[in-house]
Amino acid sequence: MLLSASVFFCTTAALVAYSQGPGGRRGGTSVADPFVGITTSQGVQQDLFAIESTGVTTEPVRVAAVAFLNGLSESQRDRTVFPVDDAEWRKWDNRHRSPRQGVGFNEMSEAQRTLAFEMLGQSLSAKGLKKTQDIMKLNGTLAELANSFDEYGEWLYWITVMGEPSATEPWGWQLDGHHCVVNYFVMGDQVVMSPVFMGSEPVEAKEGKFKGTIVMQDEQDKGLALISLLNDEQRAKAIIMNRKNGNNNLTEAYKDNVILDYAGIPGSKLDDTQKQALLALVEEYVGNMREGHAKVRMSEVEKHLDDTYFAWIGGTTDKSVYYYRVHSPVVLIEFDHQRRVAPFHTSEPTRDHIHTVIRTPNGNDYGKDLLRQHYHSHSH
Repeated sequence: MLLSASVFFCTTAALVAYSQGPGGRRGGTSVADPFVGITTSQGVQQDLFAIESTGVTTEPVRVAAVAFLNGLSESQRDRTVFPVDDAEWRKWDNRHRSPRQGVGFNEMSEAQRTLAFEMLGQSLSAKGLKKTQDIMKLNGTLAELANSFDEYGEWLYWITVMGEPSATEPWGWQLDGHHCVVNYFVMGDQVVMSPVFMGSEPVEAKEGKFKGTIVMQDEQDKGLALISLLNDEQRAKAIIMNRKNGNNNLTEAYKDNVILDYAGIPGSKLDDTQKQALLALVEEYVGNMREGHAKVRMSEVEKHLDDTYFAWIGGTTDKSVYYYRVHSPVVLIEFDHQRRVAPFHTSEPTRDHIHTVIRTPNGNDYGKDLLRQHYHSHSH
């Protein structure tokens, strides 16, 4: 069973090995390629997302975004604001060397940084904002460890704004930098916050300016808690490879159009306690949004709970390294213990380097399906 599942997984992974285009990365696609979204080999599942009122205001986000933009110089603003349908959305990169657009925290005044964090703070939960800032700090720790302050640093993060902040027209913002990327699309009182990439290397500052800062432990532990609740028969379905000897994430930067079939165990095969653990795991990621919009998102996830698959690679002890994936028609989450890259390389994955990503499959990353519907309704 495990062998056939692992073969299936590798076959699935092979499906995503498109040729690299300009602006892409190995195994990825170019931003010039038309956006499709994460799909299974069955193609896009239709009619999953609708333009509707959530009853949760986005006005504080709009006000904070306007204040942030008003705090920029004219030249800063000119390179920060893009059209709402611009390819800039898709140019994010979780790696550290990528060229960035927009205005960087490294060039902002203290007042501008305050306004930027206010915009993030109105969009994210307290937990989400702290996690974002802690990842930025740990990038500063990495600069100390690698003694490379040009490559890494707390302030090497950039903001772009797509469209003009509006109560009625679609718009959004993006935070882009090493190990932390947030795409935040707004239309009326609807929010789509994906793709979001969060990770770190190291995951804890043992010394230096940010000593004591630690991230990604809840994502790590809640995944392990769920696999630990499964009985032997369920584990045989969920675990698609017992050995983890490399990096396994499939939907990072430039992987907007990955074809990925479901693998692992579906929610329909879980008991109530296990389903609650699965929901708690998803909520750990969704809960980076402000509470009201996180609840809206979780209700979307719950509608598809029986068709939400949980897959695992690696060991299942509190010392193990592992990868897990949560995948339904409306949410895709990946967690991966990765090989160390800086300041020293390791050939095996380690708990000191973690990557996570959350996406909205079937065409609604960056709110693109909602934007498509918006354009369609306004063209008639």
